[in-house]
Amino acid sequence: MLLPVAIGITVLMACQGGPVFFSQWRVGQDGRAFRLWKFRTMRPGAEGELPDLLAGNDDLSDVWQRYGKLPDEPRITPFGRMMRRYSLDELPQLWNVLVGDMSLVGPRPVPLEELRAAYGAAASCYLSCRPGLSGLWQVSGRNRLTHEQRVALDCRYARDRSLSLDLVILLRTVVSVLHGTGC
Repeated sequence: MLLPVAIGITVLMACQGGPVFFSQWRVGQDGRAFRLWKFRTMRPGAEGELPDLLAGNDDLSDVWQRYGKLPDEPRITPFGRMMRRYSLDELPQLWNVLVGDMSLVGPRPVPLEELRAAYGAAASCYLSCRPGLSGLWQVSGRNRLTHEQRVALDCRYARDRSLSLDLVILLRTVVSVLHGTGC
């Protein structure tokens, strides 16, 4: 059902030039590393721009440390902003679900550095589950939440996971995506 949307995005991205996909290594269940796939939403080379963007700007650095994201991210392309609003940039992660790296619901996959820095003793909660395309963090406030709140939600999910909780999260995800509150 989502294949025509993904193909359309791929064609539009290819027409803009630069890579269509962005991938990054993430930590999965039991500490297994896997490559997470997304549609590229930032300018090519944007990852390398972050240190310069944060250098000399303590306020921005504090926001990055607290949330792992920047408000009004200057590196995002206009098309990328729209994709993020409706979570369309996440569609390639369905591949990660199909190959078993991720599930539809679980903690959002994080890089190893973030797992070490933000989770600390709570890393065992994260590592006990397969990471998900959606989770409690996404449907409970997402980017308005701090790293500490995200970790607490991941631990709550790991402790309370059930089919009924997964169904509630999936339904809330669909509503969030359709309303464009996914970013």
